[in-house]
Amino acid sequence: MSVSGGVEFSPERGRAVGCDVIQIFSKNQRQWAVPPLSEYTVQKFRDNIQKYSIQTSVIHDSYLINLASSEPEIEKKSRQAFLDEIERADALGVPFLVFHPGAYKDSDPESGMKRIAGCINRSLEQTDHASVILLLENTAGQGTSIGSTFEELAWIIGQVHDRRRVGVCLDTAHAFAAGYDMRDEKTYEQTLDTFDRIVGLNYLKLFHLNDSKTGLGSRVDRHENPGKGNIGLGLFRTLVNDSRFQDHPMILETPGGDAYFRNNLILLRSLISKQDAP
Repeated sequence: MSVSGGVEFSPERGRAVGCDVIQIFSKNQRQWAVPPLSEYTVQKFRDNIQKYSIQTSVIHDSYLINLASSEPEIEKKSRQAFLDEIERADALGVPFLVFHPGAYKDSDPESGMKRIAGCINRSLEQTDHASVILLLENTAGQGTSIGSTFEELAWIIGQVHDRRRVGVCLDTAHAFAAGYDMRDEKTYEQTLDTFDRIVGLNYLKLFHLNDSKTGLGSRVDRHENPGKGNIGLGLFRTLVNDSRFQDHPMILETPGGDAYFRNNLILLRSLISKQDAP
């Protein structure tokens, strides 16, 4: 949801298109330096979450942040900005902060993953007063990005000291582009079994429900509306009827704006089996 004019307006915008759950940026995602949240904004956001019956809210961190960077200036800015994201989520009462693990660029994957884990640990130690859960988002595998394999996600989580405050956001388009097929019930179960064996389903806290413009294993991140891409509706039908995830927040990051969000929500809800509906 847009936060134009202030994050406090996002719950109303979410309700207007039929959302029970919203995801926002807590600040301009293209700028390092931003003003702190005012007490008015914080209270108004919290009030509007209740007023517009938003069950869960999620913050996605800034696109500028790269926790895997080996460049000193970027590493320093990323650490501070990431810490600020956690503090903002805590102030707003947002339970989940989703972030891309990062890209190692001129370094190597192992060093990049160590830097990510180190930053997570430092951030958790500095925010031990908060309950915000940090969610690593799986990636499509473009370039030097980390997190396209379940093994990489598991390794990072394994290095975290306080694992009560860390988890995974599974993006369906990213998983598909990374080579994980879930288009029918058989491949869906196989992929989730693999995730459970390597990472653990207990760490899976949130879904991004996106179709993919690109093919299986393409390693290219291009989102599409559900049923309009190379994944098709099979995955989404199976997922919204999986009782294991009945209470898991599910977010659309699809193209087209609010009108498409509204139609996609109607479509996804229409896939829910009546006998399984809560």
